[in-house]
Amino acid sequence: MFAVIKTGGKQYKVAANDVITIEKLVAEAGEAVSFDQVLMVDGEVGAPIVAGATVAGEVVEQTRGPKVISFKKRRRQNSKRKRGHRQDLTVVRITEILTGGAKPAAKA
Repeated sequence: MFAVIKTGGKQYKVAANDVITIEKLVAEAGEAVSFDQVLMVDGEVGAPIVAGATVAGEVVEQTRGPKVISFKKRRRQNSKRKRGHRQDLTVVRITEILTGGAKPAAKA
């Protein structure tokens, strides 16, 4: 069983026990998170979201992406600028995909 969720302005195809890296969520490692914007569940396409569908997950860690260098140079002008950026990311393990308005199981 798989689902397509939307979070952080991007779409992700997920299944149970998948580990995904998404835009930063405000949650500590070990906390449970749920994604309500489910666009598709096993072939059932929502318009725009599937009613009663939820994807539950657990935050594994908060991390940062690789450094991206933005370098601009204007030739023959003695002008250049170098900037670095690292995106804040959250690693999430998908625990279950719920349909029909079911609630996520309590974590042991």
